[in-house]
Amino acid sequence: MTARQAKFTLGDVVRHRLFPFRGVVFDVDPEFANTEEWWLAIPENLRPRKDQPFYHVLAENDDSYYTAYVSEQNLIADADNGPVAHPKTAEMFEGFDGARYRLKPDVRAN
Repeated sequence: MTARQAKFTLGDVVRHRLFPFRGVVFDVDPEFANTEEWWLAIPENLRPRKDQPFYHVLAENDDSYYTAYVSEQNLIADADNGPVAHPKTAEMFEGFDGARYRLKPDVRAN
């Protein structure tokens, strides 16, 4: 397996292709870097390939805020729908400029 160039970067606003949530990217793994148990818990017909970038997302839906780990194949750019309301965005980012969030200078991705 060889890792591909990531389509999204830190600060990009995205939404999930299948599930009703959106958020802002705060870290990127060049390929799958979670546990095998996590991956196998996904129903086989929805299980993403491991040979693609995976994104750590400050996610939100109509009910809550949380952190999601999402494959590139399941994300769509969503900046046109404006900023996200996740409270942790203010800790990591300076603000939304209409296209993406700007990472604070003193914040580093893991």
